[in-house]
Amino acid sequence: MSELTTVARPYAKAAFDYAVEQNAIDNWFSMLVFAAEVSKNETIKQLMKSSPNTEETAKIFVGVCEEQLDQNGQNLIKLMAENNRLSLLPEVVALFSELKYEHEKTIEVSVVSAVELSVKQQDNLVQSLEKRLAKKVKLNCRVDESIVGGMLIQAGDMVIDSTVRGKLDRLATSLQS
Repeated sequence: MSELTTVARPYAKAAFDYAVEQNAIDNWFSMLVFAAEVSKNETIKQLMKSSPNTEETAKIFVGVCEEQLDQNGQNLIKLMAENNRLSLLPEVVALFSELKYEHEKTIEVSVVSAVELSVKQQDNLVQSLEKRLAKKVKLNCRVDESIVGGMLIQAGDMVIDSTVRGKLDRLATSLQS
C-alpha cells in the first residue's frame, strides 16, 4: 500500500497545488472522486489492464467522465493514462483529501459508539475535539453494539478508547501479566 501512496503522491500534490492556485479545491476534489469511482468500474478496470494503447484508454476514460471533468481534469487523466497510473485514482483522492483537510485545518474523526449519538452529544464532542486538536472537526459516526458502552474515537494517529470492551480487554491483559 505504501508503494501505491508513493507513486500516487506526485499526482495528488500537483492536482492540489493547481487547485489551490485556481481557488478550485472543492471542484478538483469532486472531479477526482468521480474519476476514482469510474476507475473502480469492472469494465474500466479490464480496459486499463488489457489495452496497450494508453491514448485510446485515456480517450475512453475521459469519454465516460464527460462533463464531470474540466479541461485540466481531463489533462490529468490523460497524463495518468499515459503513465499507466489510472488505477491509482482512489489513492490520489485519499491523498488529495488529506491535503485538503490540512489546508482547511480540518480533521476527519471516526467515532464508534454502542448507541447512536444525539445531535447534542455530537455537537459537544465536536466542540471538545476542536478545542483539543485546534482544527475544525468532521465527525463520521457509526454504531457498533459489540463495544457494549462508551466510545472509540480516532483522529489521525490519535485513538481514544473509552469503550467497555476496550477496558475489559486491557483488564484481561493486565491480569494475564
